[in-house]
Amino acid sequence: MIPLAAKLRKMNNNIFIGAGEEHLSLFRKELPGLSYIDFHGYSPRYSGFLPQYLKLLPDTPVLLFHIIREHFRLKKIIREYSIDIVISDNRFGLWNRKITSVYVTHMPRIPFPAAFSFLEFVGVLLHRTVMKKYSFCFIPDLPGELNISGRLSHGIKLPANVRYTGILSRFTDLVKKDDEDPVNRRHNTVILSGPEPQKSILKKRLADILQDRKPITVFLGGDTAGSGSPVRSGNIISFDHLASSEMKEVIMDSDLIITRAGYTVIMELISLNRSALLIPTPGQTEQEYLAQRLSKMKWFSTISQKNIKDGIHLSSIKPGWPDELILNSRLLLENALDEMLKKVEQEARA
Repeated sequence: MIPLAAKLRKMNNNIFIGAGEEHLSLFRKELPGLSYIDFHGYSPRYSGFLPQYLKLLPDTPVLLFHIIREHFRLKKIIREYSIDIVISDNRFGLWNRKITSVYVTHMPRIPFPAAFSFLEFVGVLLHRTVMKKYSFCFIPDLPGELNISGRLSHGIKLPANVRYTGILSRFTDLVKKDDEDPVNRRHNTVILSGPEPQKSILKKRLADILQDRKPITVFLGGDTAGSGSPVRSGNIISFDHLASSEMKEVIMDSDLIITRAGYTVIMELISLNRSALLIPTPGQTEQEYLAQRLSKMKWFSTISQKNIKDGIHLSSIKPGWPDELILNSRLLLENALDEMLKKVEQEARA
């Protein structure tokens, strides 16, 4: 959402950001000066030992309640702020027939555990129904064989309103400032993201292994409420939060990078031409699939969280993707946004 909002602001659009307070805190730091609306979405609960799908199944009625509630709340927001475009990140209820609405997702096919893979078609059909409610569905990937998401968004019938935008990254247009160098030494980097308690579990396991290793390791915590001041423990330097420009410099100056297999961080690393060791969140079938797929393609390497308890082997990984991945992405995004804005102009004239 950050690169989309930044791009639309450059195109002289008036931007409103609607999210829960944690995400609004990030947007205020990354894109100051916009209008912000407190608009909480569904916050799933996670387990430290159960697979994600087993934890989420009992919450299905709660999810449906949130979808209906946010759909009707959006109507009020549109009227109050005279909004003509709504772009939402995987929020099923934020469509409206009176304006242009855009649904953003990288997985029209939600991967099921192996034992239930025969039921995936049901998820595809239900998700397609959601996607068709919107004016457009943006998929942050490339069409054709050169792509990141694989079977998550390819090899299935997609609605006619789908547009591939190429990869989206908040780092794409950032320029280094002379005073931005938060570490200023040779280091490795761990990017922590995702839900608790798995985030803290991974942090402790990696800290136990890396605190006495050289070179130093920088932990990026992703806590937008943090101060951004470094905390040193052995050979580990931890930051609760860094601005995108500073985070970019830490990543670019890293010898090696360790991260979750979240789709956003994968896109951002590719935009910086940096590979990494991917550790998928246990029970998140999407991350497990992406980690295995990108490892087989030799774009990244991977290890499961349960296998790092006895140590972790760090070796340099050279990026294996072609330059066209970045070049084609820029053109796809411009085309998708131009089509969206032209539709709004045509509706305004009608």
